[in-house]
Amino acid sequence: MASSYLSSVILNKTNELRKRRRDRVMAIKNLLVLAVLLSVIGVSVANPKGLDLNYYKHRCPDAEAIVRRTTVQYVSRQTSLAAALLRMHFHDCFVRGCDGSILLKSPTKDAERDAIPNLSVRGYEVVDAAKAALEKKCPGVVSCADVLALVARDAVLVINGPWWPVPLGRRDGRISRKSEVNLPSPFAGIAALKKNFFDKGLNTKDLVVLSGAHTIGISNCGLINSRIYNFTGKGDFDPSMNPSYVRALKKRCKPTDFRTSLEMDPGSVKKFDSHYFNIVAQKKGLFTSDSTLLDDAETKTYIDTQVSTAGSSFNKDFSESMVKLGFVEILTGNKGEIRRKCAFVN
Repeated sequence: MASSYLSSVILNKTNELRKRRRDRVMAIKNLLVLAVLLSVIGVSVANPKGLDLNYYKHRCPDAEAIVRRTTVQYVSRQTSLAAALLRMHFHDCFVRGCDGSILLKSPTKDAERDAIPNLSVRGYEVVDAAKAALEKKCPGVVSCADVLALVARDAVLVINGPWWPVPLGRRDGRISRKSEVNLPSPFAGIAALKKNFFDKGLNTKDLVVLSGAHTIGISNCGLINSRIYNFTGKGDFDPSMNPSYVRALKKRCKPTDFRTSLEMDPGSVKKFDSHYFNIVAQKKGLFTSDSTLLDDAETKTYIDTQVSTAGSSFNKDFSESMVKLGFVEILTGNKGEIRRKCAFVN
């Protein structure tokens, strides 16, 4: 009897020690992952801007699972939401940083979501549904800014795109102004685009890599009609475009058509891959901002490399650039708030 009791005690103690060892190993792995990510984006491990991969571990341990479950529910039914939600996250981070300010509504229609470039942004219902589910489980804990960052990642994953870690702990901004929306323009040249990205702490590689998200992008004839019908006011098309591509676009877009949808990566729009770079290399970029990537040595070299290697590094590069994007001008600590509803300040 004593021997059996002693064996039981030893077994329980051994199992406890194993569990502690596993927990330590997992903690070390998480720290190493974060260290690698932060070294990529130039932030010290000692002060990672207040974000942490395990930020909600104790206060809302199911936070990521709840967001993922909601995102899968919506995006699996309507896969085009993946591009929409990724775009929403990008538009949020480029105005006042990744603070969820794009989600705010204004009774006078003067918030970020009311600016012309954001009128076509959609997918708010996914973020709202994820936030509502979180509020039932962990009220007042998870920020809308974090929900949007997670939703964007999980939406891309639903369509078999790359995964990236999302360090958490962002807080929500209280200000959202239409007048402050100054996003990288589809009509911009390479110099303006580089400045847009540099101003947010992102570099030339991030510019070309994140442009690769256009592989799942959808636009419309209204944004390219002048480019194919009257580029310089003389009834001409942009000479940087492949003439055969212009002919194909003219068949789809009549001069007065501003609504017909267009795939930004024809033939591959439902698949997150490196095919976009093949299109750009063939001078078939839909926007000026796509074509102009061939005007810079660094961005052109990246495109050529992805074409020649069938996108061997694109998923990895995209993941790293998305992590960097998620750190842009974030609010942490006592700044901002944790909104109860994403469309309204508390």
